[in-house]
Amino acid sequence: MTCCRCFLNVIFCTWFLNIIQDEFMNGKIDLHSTMKLLEKLHITFDVAHVKHVFKKTVDKRKVHTINIEDFRAIYRTIVHRTEFHELFCAYSPNHKILADTELIEFLKKEQFQTEDSEIRALEIILKYEPVEEVRKRRQLSFEGFIRYMSSEDCSIFKKDHRTVYQDMNHPLCDYFISSSHNTYLISDQLIGPSDLFGYISALLKGCRCLEIDCWDGSNNEPIVYHGHTLTSKISFSSVIHVIDKYAFAASEYPVILSLENHCSTKQQEVMAKHLEDILGDKLLTSTIGDSVVTQLPSPEALKFKILVKNKKVGTIEETMLRKGQDSHGETGEISEEEYSSEEDETDEKAPLQPKGNSSKRKGENKPSSTPRKKAKIKKIKIAIELSDLVIYTKSEKFVSFEHSLANQKCYENNSIGEVKARKFVKHSGNEFVSHTSRFITRIYPKGTRTNSSNYNPQEFWNVGCQMVALNFQTPGVQMELQNGKFLDNGGCGYILKPEFLRNHSSTFNPYNVGRYSKPMSLSIRLISGHQLPPSNLSKTNKADPLVQIEIYGVPEDQVKRKSSVIKSNALSPRWDETFSFTVQVPELALIRFCVEDEISLVANEFLGQYTLPLLSLSKGYRNVPLFSKNGGKLEPASLFVYVWYY
Repeated sequence: MTCCRCFLNVIFCTWFLNIIQDEFMNGKIDLHSTMKLLEKLHITFDVAHVKHVFKKTVDKRKVHTINIEDFRAIYRTIVHRTEFHELFCAYSPNHKILADTELIEFLKKEQFQTEDSEIRALEIILKYEPVEEVRKRRQLSFEGFIRYMSSEDCSIFKKDHRTVYQDMNHPLCDYFISSSHNTYLISDQLIGPSDLFGYISALLKGCRCLEIDCWDGSNNEPIVYHGHTLTSKISFSSVIHVIDKYAFAASEYPVILSLENHCSTKQQEVMAKHLEDILGDKLLTSTIGDSVVTQLPSPEALKFKILVKNKKVGTIEETMLRKGQDSHGETGEISEEEYSSEEDETDEKAPLQPKGNSSKRKGENKPSSTPRKKAKIKKIKIAIELSDLVIYTKSEKFVSFEHSLANQKCYENNSIGEVKARKFVKHSGNEFVSHTSRFITRIYPKGTRTNSSNYNPQEFWNVGCQMVALNFQTPGVQMELQNGKFLDNGGCGYILKPEFLRNHSSTFNPYNVGRYSKPMSLSIRLISGHQLPPSNLSKTNKADPLVQIEIYGVPEDQVKRKSSVIKSNALSPRWDETFSFTVQVPELALIRFCVEDEISLVANEFLGQYTLPLLSLSKGYRNVPLFSKNGGKLEPASLFVYVWYY
C-alpha cells in the first residue's frame, strides 16, 4: 500500500509540475498568470474569488507575485473541497485513489446507478482522470473525483430528461407549451422599445408560442407594436424573417404565431403574403391527412411547422373546400360583442390615455359587476387569405365552460385574462380542468401590468392551461418557474401533461386533489456551497449566505424552508442541514433553490437560484448549478446536496 501511495504522490507531482513549471521560469507569477494557469489546468473559477485568495497570499509579504508553493496553496483552496475529500476517503482505503471496483461501489450505493455501473465507472475514469498513468491503471485520483463530482454528470437534473423522452404523439392540447406575451417588447408595455431581439431571445429559450400585435402601417406595410401606446414600431415582415431564421434553432417542434390582429383587410392580405412568401414550406397551410378534424395533430406530426393562431371565417372543412378556388380579395365577417373577453379587446390592454377629463376616464375603466345592457355588436372583418392560413389554432371567444363543451370544436382555442382565469381556478377547478383537457387555453397578463411584471404561472399549469404566456423580458421568480419547468423534455418547449389533466373524465381539482394524490417523500441534505457570487455590498469577497428551498405546485404543496446563515463565506460555506418534504402531486411540482446574502434580519440580497421539475431530480450526491436574475449561468457557483425520495 505504501508503494502505491508513493507512486501516486510522484506521478501527481510530476503531472502537476509538468503543467505549471514553465510559468515559473522566473520564480514568481502575478495574478493574471495565476488565472491563466488555472485555465490551463481546466479549473473553472470565479475571478472575484481567485483575486481574493491571491490578495490574501501576497498581502502577507507586501509583494505582487507568488511562488510555486503559493500557487499550489491557492489551487488547493479553490479546488480541494473538504466535502468531496470526506466522500472520496469513505470509498478509498488508502485515501489516494479509487480503483474501478471502489468507484463502482460508490456509483451503486450513493448515486443509485445500478445499471451498467462497470461501463459507467470506466467512462468516468477515462473522461475525468487527468493523470494518464492513473487512467491506465483503471483508477480515479482525488483530482479526477473532484472533476467528476463537479461535472454535468453529477448534476441534480436527470440526464435522460435533458433530451426529448416524452411521447410526442398526443394531440397538441395534451401538452404544456412554452408561451410568450407581447414577444416584441423588451421593456415595459407603454413607452419601451419593440425589438426583434424579443423574438430571437424567446425562440432561443425554446418558446413555442409567440405573440405578434399587428396594426396598419404606412405604404400598405403592417407594423408590430403595442397599440395606443408609445412603444416603438417594427415591421411585420421583419418579425416574420426573424422567426423564419430562428424558429427551430432550439427545438424542432411546432411554433405557433398568436396574432393580435388590428389590421384592415387590405393589410391582412399583405400579412398573409408575407407569411407565405417568407416562411414557405414551414408554414402550415392545410390539414394533415383527413380534412375533417376530430382531433388535433401531435407535436411529432407538426415538426418544423409554423402555425397561425388568429380568428377565422368558418370551419377548417370550408377552408379546405375553398382551397384551389380564387378567393383573392374576399373578406369574411365575424360578429362579436364589443366587450368580449378576448385578449385583443378591452380587458388586457392598459393603453396610454390622452390627457383631459380624467375623472370620466376613471369611471369608465371601473369593472362592472352587472352585464352591460344592449351590448353593441360589431363586425370583425377577416381577409380570406389570412383566414385560410389558420388551420388548427382558431381563436374563439370564451363564453363559459358549458358553452365550450356544447359548441367548441377541437381546433378552436380560447384566451382568458389572468384575473378571470384565477377566479375559475379557485371556484371552478374541475370544470377548468375538463375544459383544458379538450381545448388549448391561453392565459395572458392583465393590462395593469404596464411594467411588464408577471403573474405566478403555476396556478394555471395546475389546471392544465397549455399556453401560460409570460413577459419573457422580465426577470423574477415567475420566469424562473417558467425556465425551470421547460428545462424538462430536452427543453423542446412541449411538456406532456399528467394523465389526470388529459383525461376528459378527470375530476381533478388543485384545491382538493383527493384520489389523484400519490405523495412523494423527499429529503434534501444541503451540504455546502462553492464559489458563490460574492455580495455586491461587500468590499471584501464575503457574503453571509443562506439557502431557501421552495416547492411550487398545487396549493397544498406550496412550502418554503430556510437554512441557517453562514457568516462571511461565499467561497465554501458548509451547512450540513436536512430538509424533508411530503409532496401530494409531484407531477405538477417544481423545486427552487435560492441563495441569498443576509443583509439584515429583514432584508436579503439575491445571489443565485436554480429551479427544476420535482420529477427531474436525480438521487444521490448532486451539484446544483446557479443562475443569475437574468437567467445566465453563474459558473462555477453551485450548491452540493444529497437527494433521496420515494
